[in-house]
Amino acid sequence: MSKYILSCCSTADMPKEFYEEKDVKYLCFHFTMDGKSYMDDLGKSMPIEEFFERMKNGAMPTTSQVNEDEYRQFFKPYLEAGFDILHICLSGGISGTVNSLKIAVDELSEEYPERKILFIDSLLASMGFGLFVDMLADKKNAGSGIDELYDYAMTLRSNVNAYFFSTDLSSYLRGGRISKTAFTVGKILNICPLMYMDEEGRLIPIEKVRTKKKVMERIVEKMQENAVGGDDYSGKCFVSHSACYEDARKVADMIEERFPKLEEKVKINTIGTVIGAHTGVGTVAVGYYLYKKNQNKVDSFLRKQGINIKTSSEATYDNMNLEELMTTKEHLEDLIAEKELSTNTAAAEAVAETETR
Repeated sequence: MSKYILSCCSTADMPKEFYEEKDVKYLCFHFTMDGKSYMDDLGKSMPIEEFFERMKNGAMPTTSQVNEDEYRQFFKPYLEAGFDILHICLSGGISGTVNSLKIAVDELSEEYPERKILFIDSLLASMGFGLFVDMLADKKNAGSGIDELYDYAMTLRSNVNAYFFSTDLSSYLRGGRISKTAFTVGKILNICPLMYMDEEGRLIPIEKVRTKKKVMERIVEKMQENAVGGDDYSGKCFVSHSACYEDARKVADMIEERFPKLEEKVKINTIGTVIGAHTGVGTVAVGYYLYKKNQNKVDSFLRKQGINIKTSSEATYDNMNLEELMTTKEHLEDLIAEKELSTNTAAAEAVAETETR
């Protein structure tokens, strides 16, 4: 088995200890505040507390993505040392950095033809991204090779997500994402938007919830609706926040009470400077593993292929752990391929028979 590294963007919003413990490399994005540029380096260039305090005082940071030259410079030492690479990228639905990554990978693949350089658009950000990388790191450290991990990641990414809510609309107003009228009305009515990362990796507002208390309850209800097993969810859950630890702690407490079978206590971390530049202060994100996100679409497709899938109330998927779900999914994909091959072959034979008449 070839040796390889697992790397990701700093926008996974995980602490330095995580990268060291799990042996994950990370590449820093950038932000500019008050005319000065900084690295999104987990609070080293600017403490994250200072970053959000300056935002509270009116600072309007801008962000910039990693360019192709930075990717090349980041990957080259590992390639020269004989490592293959699997890099997990911030969602292409909110950043163009995946395009720069592709250019860099194409160029480096020509320069180092003996090395394997793979990358994946995570379609995720912040805690959903962090959870995704965490699960990949665990599988890598358990002995998975680069090709196996790549296939696993491509299956996994559509079933990990993060929901976000914001209690302070100031950054949305300053960034031009809402009008002054909408801001005023939202403030009077105490509106807290609830958002999630959709199938294309875009951050989409889905509900306008009145009061912080209700949006906290709603984000936990969303987890009950979508997490594998519902209240019996037994995977991991990560929570991040932008200068509102008390809110994040309260949400984490609610989750731990509602989901007693969690694999471990909810992990809480701060939203980083790049994601935080767009969310502003007062944002909480919750990441966990989903099955139901695409369930209706998948079940409908399978039925059209002649595979009888039980209804959600009859299915046993909720009682499966992650590895069992992955095995079941692979089995279903094999069945689909067989059905499609059989259907296509029958159609081709029918056409051939017609043409010979």
